[in-house]
Amino acid sequence: MKQVYFDNAATTPMRDAVIERMINVMHTHYGNASSTHGLGRSAKSLMETSRKTIASFLNVHASEIVFTAGGTEADNLVLRSAVRDLGVTEIITSKLEHHAVLHTVAQLQKEYNIAVTYVKLKENGMVDLNNLEQLLQSDNKVMVSLMHVNNEIGNKLDLQKVADLCKLHGALCHSDTVQSVGHYDLDLQTTPVDFIAASAHKFHGPKGIGFAFIRKGSGIKASLFGGEQERGYRAGTEAIHNIVGMETALKLSYENLDLERQHISELKTYFIDQLKNLSPEITFNGNCEDQDHSTYTVLNVCLSIPPEKGAMLHFQLDLKGIACSRGSACQSGSNQNSHVLTELLNAENLLKPSVRFSLSCFNTKAEVDYVMAVLKDFI
Repeated sequence: MKQVYFDNAATTPMRDAVIERMINVMHTHYGNASSTHGLGRSAKSLMETSRKTIASFLNVHASEIVFTAGGTEADNLVLRSAVRDLGVTEIITSKLEHHAVLHTVAQLQKEYNIAVTYVKLKENGMVDLNNLEQLLQSDNKVMVSLMHVNNEIGNKLDLQKVADLCKLHGALCHSDTVQSVGHYDLDLQTTPVDFIAASAHKFHGPKGIGFAFIRKGSGIKASLFGGEQERGYRAGTEAIHNIVGMETALKLSYENLDLERQHISELKTYFIDQLKNLSPEITFNGNCEDQDHSTYTVLNVCLSIPPEKGAMLHFQLDLKGIACSRGSACQSGSNQNSHVLTELLNAENLLKPSVRFSLSCFNTKAEVDYVMAVLKDFI
């Protein structure tokens, strides 16, 4: 059966060079980075080189990169410590955030009775920055947590403007950049965010490894205890092969960024054109049709199909070997609609099937053509 993978926002296939590097590290650098013997020092050296490389792509100090198990842990580390240790009494966020943020914020509200404020959204799901500026007039100790690129509809936040507003009003700024690190240049000296979260498997690296950027002097404290690893932020023996795999993946992503971005952007434009040709009744969720204000990797489509037929769409796509999704992979197994689409779509469009196609450098026009042929037959 033909296999076509258009679910890269959920996870990306690893590059061959990343796998090869990881295998080599597992064979030859298996020491514990906390050990003082040669094998331990060798592992430690590899880990710190990876940290410096990752920091260099963000224009930050190596000491500001803290390795985690992924974006979810990084979000939790920052948000929980901000409330517990930094005295944050209000979090401003949006209802379109990843559940790693929304569920953490909800739990913090229960535990610490903090205020949670949701910024207004425009009809297309873009954050209303005028409303954000108004909310920042709060007398509370505020943290703003807004994702850079939405994982379901691809909307791209003006992170520079948000960070500048936070700095102007004395608020802390956190951004889940899981969908943008490795896909966009981020200069964190120019963009004054205090914290970001990233995950290697979103840019063709291994699963189970990510990092938090924690600006020096922020006061964030540990959430995991048991050892002094990661400068005391995160206890536990570091997975050196995963860390090196993440470094390699990020390096390759940025070395090939311009070429791969052009390829994927052209593919997304082609995909949009083919969908419009298929049916004028097809609509695009959020702002994903706007290449200037959405990421080039995500396309979220609402198909004008009767609900009883639409219920079989994803099953039929899967039968044809097409991997895509309704929304976040973290919601798989749930019968609930996407919280993002529920917030944006009216009742009529919510009954129609929506499909997220997320693209990578490995996708081709031939694969788009195959998807279009399957959709045409189904519709």
